[in-house]
Amino acid sequence: MMRDTIILRVVVKLLLPVILIFALYVQFHGDYGPGGGFQAGVAAAAAVILYGLVFGVSAARKVVPQGILLALIPLGVLIFAGTGILSLLLGANYLDYSPLGSYPKAGQHLGILIVEVGVFVTVSSTMLAIFYAFGGRAEDALVSEEENE
Repeated sequence: MMRDTIILRVVVKLLLPVILIFALYVQFHGDYGPGGGFQAGVAAAAAVILYGLVFGVSAARKVVPQGILLALIPLGVLIFAGTGILSLLLGANYLDYSPLGSYPKAGQHLGILIVEVGVFVTVSSTMLAIFYAFGGRAEDALVSEEENE
């Protein structure tokens, strides 16, 4: 099993903060260049998935519990949709962020930032939920196979 490899475990523990910081950079740099919520969400989920591959899905579930994921998936969608609804309530078109700030450009910037956070939350949570669903089955099968031997 990979969990028995000490070098791999140390390298992963060193890489995780770097990957997560990179995900935050991609998230907040998305307004000005390539990147944004989707890419950052995938990078953040990849960090936890890497942790799960090396230390086991059960260890990853302790870091990010599945119950939290099931709450975060719709929360991200609500953040995205709620931003559009707020625009409607302020008299603009759906997802026209201009009225969200003191002047139109500030509103656009704030709206994009909020929507990208919603995308980040939904994408990272969905990726982890899929990993837990499939990775958990594989881990359970492996454990039962080892118990039978």
